[in-house]
Amino acid sequence: MNVIAKICSCAAVALSLLGTTASAGTIEDIRARGALRIPAILNEVPYFNKDPRTGEWQGFVIDMATDIARTLNVKLEVVESSWSNAILDVQSGKVDVAFAVTATPVRAMSVSFSDPTYYNSFVVVSSKDEVNNKTWSELNDPKYTFAVDLGSAQDLITQQYLPKANILRFKTRDEAIVAVTTGKADGLVNTMLNGLVISKKAPAVGSVKVPTPVLATPSVIALNYGSDETFKSFVSAWAEYNRRIGNNQTWIVKSLEPFGITLEDMPVGFGFGG
Repeated sequence: MNVIAKICSCAAVALSLLGTTASAGTIEDIRARGALRIPAILNEVPYFNKDPRTGEWQGFVIDMATDIARTLNVKLEVVESSWSNAILDVQSGKVDVAFAVTATPVRAMSVSFSDPTYYNSFVVVSSKDEVNNKTWSELNDPKYTFAVDLGSAQDLITQQYLPKANILRFKTRDEAIVAVTTGKADGLVNTMLNGLVISKKAPAVGSVKVPTPVLATPSVIALNYGSDETFKSFVSAWAEYNRRIGNNQTWIVKSLEPFGITLEDMPVGFGFGG
């Protein structure tokens, strides 16, 4: 090996070690900063809700993140964001973790995932009896029209399970809800948690209907790929522990109480623990 090659080799090793050192202190960095940073989305109950008078954030994600921050002996710092930007916030290091993320193969190329915090299911919210007690295969028919928010996890579900149905895709969930209430769509495809809240806030949309087979999807915490293994293991252990002993379910149910939703409102066979 000549001198130049040796120098290049040594430089590569040094940069590798420097990179390892820089990404190895995630927990230490959070403690040194004194805050765990998470993205939060306005008016996304039961996940997030910001009191316009006090500026205080509420919702079950806030409760979960607060518990992690308390375990690390730091405060919780909330960064206002959006569903579409939350993953980018994690990638860029603007936040430390992002909650309520649906683990998809595409997202797995951008961020790491924790073990599941809870399980959600995909449902149809509709006032029409003809979509009740149906399989996804039976709903996969051109005679049905469904509304969905563009680019969401539920949008991906319609592409996979309802390719033959007419799908109206909207930039926002509110626009999709309006399409159902005005009769342009037979139902709204969304998740169980969102569906329960939507049906309570906008009764004209209809009730939650669970097509079979039940499509349960894990909700996970997204972490930066550069996070060290200690931090990743800690977050996954937190998620697994609190899901199995029921703490995560307790926080979720608490966030649904203002809408008059209890565990009794959950369809048969649905469980947050998977």
